[in-house]
Amino acid sequence: MKRSIYFRIAISLAISLFILISPAIAQESETNSDDSAAPFFINGEAQIVPAFNDPDKWIREDLWVVTEFDTDGDGKLDRMHVDVTRPYQTETNGLKLPIVYNSSPYFAGTASGSLKYFWNPRHELGATPPERIHQPEIKRRGKRPIISRAHVETWVPRGYIVVHSSSPGTGLSDGSPTVGGDNESLAPKAVIDWLCGRAKGYTERDGDEEVTAYWSTGKVGMTGTSYEGTLPVAAATTGVEGLEAIIPVAPNTSYYHYYRSNGLIRHPGGWMGEDMDVIYDFIHSGDESKRERNNEVIRDKELRGGMDRITGDWNDFWATRDYLLDMEPMKAALLMSHGFNDWNVMPIHSFRIYEAAKAKGLPVQIFYHQGGHGGPPPFSMMNKWFTRYLHGVENGVEDDPIAWIVREDDERADPTAYADYPNPDASPVKLYLKAGAPKRGILTTEQEKKPGTETLIDNFSFSGSALAQAEYTEHRLIYVTPELTKPIHISGKTRITIRLASSKAFANLSVWMVSLPWTEGRRAKITDNIITRGWADPQNYKSLSESKPLKPGKFYELSFDLQPDDQIIPVGQQIGLMIFSSDKDFTLWPDPGTELTIDLDGTSISIPVVGGSEAYNNSFLK
Repeated sequence: MKRSIYFRIAISLAISLFILISPAIAQESETNSDDSAAPFFINGEAQIVPAFNDPDKWIREDLWVVTEFDTDGDGKLDRMHVDVTRPYQTETNGLKLPIVYNSSPYFAGTASGSLKYFWNPRHELGATPPERIHQPEIKRRGKRPIISRAHVETWVPRGYIVVHSSSPGTGLSDGSPTVGGDNESLAPKAVIDWLCGRAKGYTERDGDEEVTAYWSTGKVGMTGTSYEGTLPVAAATTGVEGLEAIIPVAPNTSYYHYYRSNGLIRHPGGWMGEDMDVIYDFIHSGDESKRERNNEVIRDKELRGGMDRITGDWNDFWATRDYLLDMEPMKAALLMSHGFNDWNVMPIHSFRIYEAAKAKGLPVQIFYHQGGHGGPPPFSMMNKWFTRYLHGVENGVEDDPIAWIVREDDERADPTAYADYPNPDASPVKLYLKAGAPKRGILTTEQEKKPGTETLIDNFSFSGSALAQAEYTEHRLIYVTPELTKPIHISGKTRITIRLASSKAFANLSVWMVSLPWTEGRRAKITDNIITRGWADPQNYKSLSESKPLKPGKFYELSFDLQPDDQIIPVGQQIGLMIFSSDKDFTLWPDPGTELTIDLDGTSISIPVVGGSEAYNNSFLK
């Protein structure tokens, strides 16, 4: 009897529950049926649509989009090779969707990355460098219809169409690489124009059968990492209509800042001897019949003629390859991502564009992590960004904090929100130098009267890390604070002013800010030792565009910024300022022996401390 009562109660509850949830089931079924499949959103993010989630039913096709330039000199406008991956409902149901677009010079393969094909850094400063050996030509991987599968499985099931294109002179795209030249901005612009119905696309490279993007809403977002992160910035600076949002990850926003530093020839970390012509050879995978002409006109004349590996000075060639100078037309919403310990594409690249976009009043967010090269924002952040600006869903992302920073011991998916970057509570604290060479001097807030001079002797054979750890050496000067009793939070750019004399007309200048004691081996984390770094040519003490040979023994003053950073230095550490000459991992390697004499009275650094001088001083109280 009791079992019967309980059974009737259970049946009654089940019927009631079914009545309550059946509208939701019906709605979900209707939303995800093939006949009415459409994007849907939860908590402001695009969700996977089951009807879009079968790769076997995706439509894959390729085409060529006509540009407005001819960089291979054949008398015809270059055409860019483009692929498209879209849900089949865009064909059967008339469904229109926004686009996630990724462009790259790497899709068709690259040349050897062996350092034997790079410039040899072992020569005197100011001298003509020894010629380099060119890489063997790339064996092109030109594929149809799929150029790349990147981003497809992520975004197509969530109600987007994914588009790829090969950069000029790579893969099956016409033209020539120019490494930051105008065609690398105009090529993705042409693809976006085609997606918005303003440019022509064709089924064949030389054909006349047109293709239209009838499935496009005309809303485009771009993303990518490194060179592929550079191209969204390049496209956005054209002001092209329809490019609504970009998510660049570790983008190179200035080729001068990538290959030079304050007048100095400085290589990207891990790629000693790389320069503009080297990266050109690395990506030039286009039409084999056009390569000889492209090499002569673009690589050997335009790039070699402008990049100047003798002085390292700023010139018009570099100005045309600096996207900060092209920001005026930009309209796209910007979500920027970078690592503070990226010594390849250094964090200044993202910071300068972020600041300029913010000053223009554009929607911006910036995500910084503590790692090295690459590293996109958390997927939820990217999803909300594209949902807001491509699907037009009012998810409030523009009201979120605009700065997100992964703290030292946190997971990358768990960043801390801040009102802005640099931290609005940070202010500069000026520190002075007290003699101690060849051991360690003192870094202090109090300036000594007549502190004198100290001298170091250049020797590129010692690495920066070895110099930082040395207790006693004549090859660097280092100045340290007392041991921290409370953490110090640094946020922003450290600036150094230095007064120095050289024993020769040419000299490298390298500056590291380090955390001591140095942690070695497997116990070391990427945030343990190096806080930030910077490099400069003393010959450019007046102007980045003009080098003047130094008069031996004469003192010169110059000021420059180190790389931006946001780091909390823990209790028990000391902050050290290390000054040396040639940096084995970044600069040219002249014969050892050049002497740099530092005037301590004319040298100081200004570090951005959250809480300013009060917080800094309290960090040493016992």
